Amino acid sequence: MTKHRLEAFSDGVIAIIITIMVLEIKVPHGQDFQALKPLLPIVLSYVLSFIYLAIYWNNHHHMFHTIERVSGSILWANMHLLFWLSLIPFTTGWMGENHFEAAPMALYGVVLFMSAVAYTILQRTLIAKHDHHNLLARAVGKDLKGYASLALYLVAVPSAFIHPIISGCIYIFVALMWLIPDKRIERTLEKDEV
Repeated sequence: MTKHRLEAFSDGVIAIIITIMVLEIKVPHGQDFQALKPLLPIVLSYVLSFIYLAIYWNNHHHMFHTIERVSGSILWANMHLLFWLSLIPFTTGWMGENHFEAAPMALYGVVLFMSAVAYTILQRTLIAKHDHHNLLARAVGKDLKGYASLALYLVAVPSAFIHPIISGCIYIFVALMWLIPDKRIERTLEKDEV
């Protein structure tokens, strides 16, 4: 089975997730900039979640660029990832509406952690279904960045109950780690072309 249908479906789901998130931002009742002030937590949570979804979309695209075909297990691993990503609008809304309180921040972290777990499972499934010396396996290597993200999410979730700002800083830090485009796959592709 070719990968194009899976990629198109995943692109569509991520686009819908982003659309749902932006529709949750309600237009303020007022005509001055003060009317926007109550929306600040909602907009900030949207921006963070948009960045996370963009990171997942970008890395998903790069990852699937390295393979030729998909299998049933790859389809299910991809659906597992999309399931967790589809919960981001809910946790984003809850977090923004409640001004980054402990429980919403912790649940946001759980969803980010499970999304990262699902992405790791998808990545490992792709590597297992292809030659273990393929481009993706060589590019990912030991995936220290991926495992560091998982560890940071595990710290962030309980930290929300100590002080939500700790979790928020960890979520922003992890996003910044991944915001800088991951060049591992591109570098490996360039080496193969030489």
